[in-house]
Amino acid sequence: MEYKYNSWPLGKLPKEFQRQEPDKIKELGYNWNDPREIVDIFEEKVSKYAGSRYAVSCDCCSHGIFLSLQYLKSIGELKNNDIITIPNRTYVSVPMQIIHCGLKVEVEDIEWIGIYQLKGSRIWDSAVRWTKDMYIGNDALQVLSFQIKKRVPIGKGGMILTDSEDAYKWLKFASYDGRNLKTPYEDENHVNMIGYHMYMTPEDAARGIILMDSVPEINEDSESYLNYTEIRDIIKNKFLNE
Repeated sequence: MEYKYNSWPLGKLPKEFQRQEPDKIKELGYNWNDPREIVDIFEEKVSKYAGSRYAVSCDCCSHGIFLSLQYLKSIGELKNNDIITIPNRTYVSVPMQIIHCGLKVEVEDIEWIGIYQLKGSRIWDSAVRWTKDMYIGNDALQVLSFQIKKRVPIGKGGMILTDSEDAYKWLKFASYDGRNLKTPYEDENHVNMIGYHMYMTPEDAARGIILMDSVPEINEDSESYLNYTEIRDIIKNKFLNE
């Protein structure tokens, strides 16, 4: 039996209460039958734009960093208490995700624009970069943001760029409760792992598709280290209780 995604609430809410983006992208020429196909369309659109083989959507950039760290732990590239080094000036959720993953965080006075590496890993925080062919390659896990102040302002959302099929598959399962959405819910192989409830909704993906088509292909980085306050003392006093 072919699995069909349960479209509630799209099929049960009165039409006037439904978000309009899924129907809008059909008017723009994007074809979908199952709402989850909208997410696939958005991911494929972003990967083609960015220059990566794959893109995995999630509900925010912070969770994209979290999932990427957990993936590297799952394949043995990272282990508990490993040190991840980040800039002293960045958004405060980044060290939070590192700590949530059982890792240790250190900061350096690094000047950066648009993108920086979480040193000690192959993860790059690219929350404030959006431009054609922005994927840096070298087997990186490059995390994007669709927060309201970004170039594609969905409101909330993230994406992980990768060239690795294994990373793509793991991250897809992990972001959606470990579920394989290509199989029936009652199938014994439907749940593949202990995952996380960090997926992007079809409605948000549809909004991302619409916004992408209205944003120029080439854009300057929207922020740098100068846009952030120092987090060294916050980490020391609030996170580590030292």
